Amino acid sequence: MPTYEYECRACGYRFEHRQAMNEAPITECPKCHQTVSRTISGGSGFILKGSGWSRPGASKSSCSLEQEGKTCCGQDERCATPHCGERTDE
Repeated sequence: MPTYEYECRACGYRFEHRQAMNEAPITECPKCHQTVSRTISGGSGFILKGSGWSRPGASKSSCSLEQEGKTCCGQDERCATPHCGERTDE
């Protein structure tokens, strides 16, 4: 459930409220009971997509070597000890 930020147009009070995306926005300030507006906030989760990103629980058989011919660190054979993403030639 996302957290939305609100600001009162009358008194300037700012607050956050967790609510479902399909819930109607809050319209009343909890302090002065005047009109509030939802503000644009800067934070949210993100999802990494595409090849080369490691997923928790991914098996060694899902290494990019099988799909792309090279590992994510640029080797043309499977990495020995390090996890994918760590260079072994340095």
